[in-house]
Amino acid sequence: MESAMASPAFEEIAETFAFFDDWEDRYRHVIELGKAFPDLDETFKVPALKVEGCASQVWLRPIIDGGRFDFQGTSDAMIVRGLIAILHALYSGLSAADVGKVDAPAELARLGLTDHLSSQRSNGLRAMVERVRNVAAQA
Repeated sequence: MESAMASPAFEEIAETFAFFDDWEDRYRHVIELGKAFPDLDETFKVPALKVEGCASQVWLRPIIDGGRFDFQGTSDAMIVRGLIAILHALYSGLSAADVGKVDAPAELARLGLTDHLSSQRSNGLRAMVERVRNVAAQA
């Protein structure tokens, strides 16, 4: 299966991460991405949009418009909001069919995230990726 290319927005994040020498700077950058990411309206913080398997509370609201995939999301943990922002950069604007072709673990590994996230956060990130892939597959 051919994998889809990462979006320009994700490439920009990857380039920024490449500049940082230590994990603390990357961690701060993830939090900054989370702060900058638009919040999800309270009306969408419902059980159907909640992502199970995350240590913190996470909601993802998929939006498929004209065959293009997008989503809104939020978390009660700022680092997780940053991870949502990174996933948004990875997937937003792709066709629903291309979402399933993205090798998310490989793309995220380029950021060095997998080595520095707790096992709970890593599991939560996997759960978010699964949710995105499942929604796109059903579209």
